[in-house]
Amino acid sequence: MRKKMNETTATEDSLSTRDSMRWWIKLFLQPLLLLIFLVATFFVLGVLQQMGLLTDANAPLVGDLDNKTEDSTSYICPMMCTPPSLKPGRCPVCAMELVAAASGNNQADGRSIVIDSVARRVAGIETVTVEKVMAHHAIESIGELEYDQGGRKTLAAYVDGRIEQLYADYTGVKVSEKDTLAVLYSPKLYSAQVELLLALRARENSQGGTLARVAEINENLERSVRQRLIELGMTKNQIDAVERTGRADSRLPLLAPTNGTVIKKAVVEGQYVSEGDTIYELADLSNVWLMLQLFPEDAALVRYGVKVRTELQSLPGQYFDGRVAFIDPLVDPRTRTVGVRVVIPNPDGILRIGDYATATIEVPLGSADAMYDPELVGQWISPRHPHIMSDGPGNCSICAMPLVPATTFGFTDDPSLNKGVLVVPRDAVLSAGNKSVVYVESEPGHFEIRNVVLGPVVEDGIVIADGLKAGEEVARKGNFLIDSQMQLVGNPSLIDPTIATSVTDVSRTTVKSIDLGDLPPMGPMSVPPSDGSAPDDSGSPTQTMRLAEPSFSSGEENGPSIPPVGEMKLADPPAMSVPGVAP
Repeated sequence: MRKKMNETTATEDSLSTRDSMRWWIKLFLQPLLLLIFLVATFFVLGVLQQMGLLTDANAPLVGDLDNKTEDSTSYICPMMCTPPSLKPGRCPVCAMELVAAASGNNQADGRSIVIDSVARRVAGIETVTVEKVMAHHAIESIGELEYDQGGRKTLAAYVDGRIEQLYADYTGVKVSEKDTLAVLYSPKLYSAQVELLLALRARENSQGGTLARVAEINENLERSVRQRLIELGMTKNQIDAVERTGRADSRLPLLAPTNGTVIKKAVVEGQYVSEGDTIYELADLSNVWLMLQLFPEDAALVRYGVKVRTELQSLPGQYFDGRVAFIDPLVDPRTRTVGVRVVIPNPDGILRIGDYATATIEVPLGSADAMYDPELVGQWISPRHPHIMSDGPGNCSICAMPLVPATTFGFTDDPSLNKGVLVVPRDAVLSAGNKSVVYVESEPGHFEIRNVVLGPVVEDGIVIADGLKAGEEVARKGNFLIDSQMQLVGNPSLIDPTIATSVTDVSRTTVKSIDLGDLPPMGPMSVPPSDGSAPDDSGSPTQTMRLAEPSFSSGEENGPSIPPVGEMKLADPPAMSVPGVAP
């Protein structure tokens, strides 16, 4: 019985040991075997890839193009939705027609591609010749019409009194200079007129046998009384009328100081006014001001006297011309704009104060320091009022300042001084951020990337400040396809145009290096062997995992090469062992 119990106990111990071993095997051996399998798989795939028997399906571009024959052609989506295909058709993503890709044999210079005539026709690539043309930069802004401050006048009371009668009894009435606007009753004015009559009588009586000293005093008294009447608001003609009639009048007619429109009536009939009180405000509406707010970079192109075309919001289709009369020397700290004032003639009085108007300032480009305006050829203009012009010297009719030649303000009488600028169609320029490129057809079918510096946008296109020369051919249609081809073969493109040539380097030179821009460099990363020895680049087999990025070569024969971005090299896996388990 005891022996049987011992055998049972031994059996149970043996089963417990087996279960423990199975548990340890499941815990360590199975993951280890899986790891060994994965490492072996990567190793085999690497060997197959090094032998050329296996390629990356997501990035076959450069390798495949190099292994193709001259007759083989790959087809790509213009929008780069899918990898290249060996057969024509449509993109399964965007349904666009696949187009033939450039051959790898056509981009040996590292900055251009060659597109044959068939692919060019399918892609619809068109070019245009770069020409120097006379162009204008149109600056548009919206402003508000205001009174010409130089034409505003105030009619105020020179003496205390009462408004006896108002002839201009509502705002908006048009008046002419010296029209009677109101009648002011003033006892003080009447007393001053009586003093004038007495002084005249005393001067007449002092003539003859009277002492010379007395006669001189009477004459001085007369002049003093006349000056007092002028200070009380009477005109010279009104004073002469008092002397001629010999009769004083307590009622003084108030005359309009200028031609214009009554914009404010501050009193009513019967109202008492004090010295200095405003009775009327007048404005000359023969000229109005258009107040504009321009960005500083636009205001820098505008100069005094330049022509401005306006269209009123209330009068669509009708255009009025004016000239710049003032450019604010300061930038508004709140709006970050520069104030520009335009004087617009308004002889018919159809321009209304407070109305909004759209202004267009056309500034000729390429004119260096002189601007040509046919209306200012041989003209003399006022330094303060540019709408006052004359064929010769003279004085301004408004401010009486001497007129000066228009050339004083940067205008020229010679139209040949406007050299013109290089202009290309807007769709010929590809831009991303602060980078702009065009594709120049240096030879038939041979397109090279070119960095350009953009100028102002004009009606017919965009100005090229630097990067092109007159007579060159640039692609205006299909340039997105050309750019995608440049990306496929690893050449500079819109995304990274850092090695694109400029107008100062248009020769076929070999590209020595490539600037990856903002991309951080990723060199090969290796896991050292378990024995502690350094990895050998020549003898140690490696496993390469390639991302969908094209590799770049320096273009120099037998020269160093730049590894593909995202490439990682894994050395032979280290030996691993588990205690208690045979390798």
